[in-house]
Amino acid sequence: MVDRKDIGSWLSGPDTSNISKYPGERLGLPESGRGSMARAGRRIVAICIDWGLCYLIAAAFFHTNSTAILGIFAVEQMVLVGTLGYSVGHRIMRIQVRKLDGAPAGLLAGVVRAVLLCLLIPAVIVDADQRGLHDRAMKTVLVRR
Repeated sequence: MVDRKDIGSWLSGPDTSNISKYPGERLGLPESGRGSMARAGRRIVAICIDWGLCYLIAAAFFHTNSTAILGIFAVEQMVLVGTLGYSVGHRIMRIQVRKLDGAPAGLLAGVVRAVLLCLLIPAVIVDADQRGLHDRAMKTVLVRR
């Protein structure tokens, strides 16, 4: 005969003991403030700032050619994120790209992240810690400064 304890395990719902309380907890980052995960709002505004600046440059020199805009954006991301750890938009929004161990992102990470970011799909697929596939591929994280 079926007993209540036999069906109680699935009635109580899934096991939530290993689900993190906030993005970045599994990575050892603080919940808020300096060093915490940069949330979607800051990221979106930063990329809009970067794209807008690249649009202005392309308008001035390339008659707003869409390929030129994408190329300027890619170069900006590669050079600035690879060397400084942030683009112009990141700097304005006070966020920074760094490795999971806290080290600077590096030039290779800047190049790979930029290529994947330009493909768009890897950037919009995120994990529980709000890291896109481009960040996961290079073991980087976008944090608040």
